[in-house]
Order: sequence, then structure tokens, then C-alpha cells
Amino acid sequence: MALIGAHVRDGDPVAAAAEVGAAAVQIFLADPQGWKKPRPRDDAEALVASGLGVYAHAPYLVNVASTNNKIRIPSRKMIAEHAAAAAALGGKGLVVHGGHVGDGDDIALGMDSWRKTFERATFPVPVLVENTAGGENACARTLDRIAMLWDVIGGYDVGFCLDTCHAWAAGEDLESIVDRVRAITGRIDLVHANSSRDERGSSRDRHAGFATGTIPAELIAHVVREAGCDAVVETPAEGQAQDIAFLREALAV
Repeated sequence: MALIGAHVRDGDPVAAAAEVGAAAVQIFLADPQGWKKPRPRDDAEALVASGLGVYAHAPYLVNVASTNNKIRIPSRKMIAEHAAAAAALGGKGLVVHGGHVGDGDDIALGMDSWRKTFERATFPVPVLVENTAGGENACARTLDRIAMLWDVIGGYDVGFCLDTCHAWAAGEDLESIVDRVRAITGRIDLVHANSSRDERGSSRDRHAGFATGTIPAELIAHVVREAGCDAVVETPAEGQAQDIAFLREALAV
């Protein structure tokens, strides 16, 4: 059965999950704005024993598509380190943003850098590439770009994380997004069930709770239902319990 959860504070994920009624958690394993290697968690045994579905999110700086060696090479190392740390927690996957190339760079270079990432290493948990909200140089913003990316990495064991806010920001039709993504990737492993503070096609990555966002809550539930996989809300903490309760009622889980 698919699990409904939330991105929660890193300090005590088990307690945070209980507070919002989450059956799954997504956490950062190190500073999301830094390059530090994850440290073993003191609560690792408790987290594994909790029965929660556990997902890790790679730091925001990770960009394996970059043509800059000082970013691309450490990014590959970070994916390996965070995947190993996620595996130690019984993790179900490591979410990694699709990344982008520099201004004026050929997008194909970024796609090939992704290919080399999987060609040169295997990972102990699935790496889930996440669609992103904006940027003309992004590798996973539009379905056309995701199709280009999957043309080069689809032969490897790589998963996909579908973010509803990001797809909305990219101007995609959420009514049909699940079928269209699956036609490209063959799979959806996780949904980031988020509303948006902005209108469709804004290219802005600003999450909102279901009650206040511009995406109809029923449309978010439709995406989660059609995907049939675990879903994590990354909405503001004060409304996560309500967002999770809405999804559970809508999906009867």
C-alpha cells in the first residue's frame, strides 16, 4: 500500500512524523546548502524500527549536469555518500534534482554527465531524479527535457520523483501528467505532493499548503492516486497534518 508522508525536520523524524500523521518521512542527511558528508545518525536504529518509509533528499548544491568540474565531480561523490547514508536507514530512495548546465552550454552535455554518473557507479538505494520548476538550462524541467534525459539514462536502474508544484510551474497539465511521465520513464517512484504559491507556468519553485495554494487540492490528490506510489508533502510544516489528512481521505488510505 502506498504511504503518505512529509518532509520533516531532521532532528527527530520519528516524533515529527507522529505529530503530522505521516507514514513516511523525507529528510536531509546533512546541510542541504553544503557539501559535507552525512554522519551516522544516533537515532538510526529507532528510525529503522519505526516502520516509517524513509526517503532522503540530496543537498540542493548537487548538480551532476554541470559542466563545471568543481561542481559536477563533488556532486557525484555526494550522491554516492548520501545514498549510502540512506541505505543505513533502510531508505527507499534518494531524491536528486535534475540539475542544469551553464548559460550557453549544450544541454546534451548535462544529459551525458547524468549517463556517466550511472555508468561509473551503482547505488545501494534507488536514485530518484526529480523534475524541477524553472530554468531554460534545466535537464528535467519539461517533459521534452525529461525525455531527452531518459534517452541516455533509461537503461540504468534509475527512478523518478514527480513534484506537482514543479510540474505546475513548468506549465504542465497535471490531469494527464502521470500517464505522460510514465510513457517516458516507465515508472514513478515517489510524488512530491505540493501546491504552489504561484500561477501555472510561473517557473517559480514556491511550495504552498493545499488550502492556500493555486493548485486545486483535488488535482494534487488525482496525481497521487494515478501514480499509485508513496507521496510526500513538502508543504509548510504548520499545515502538513491537514494536507496528509486530506490525501488520506481522498485516497481512502
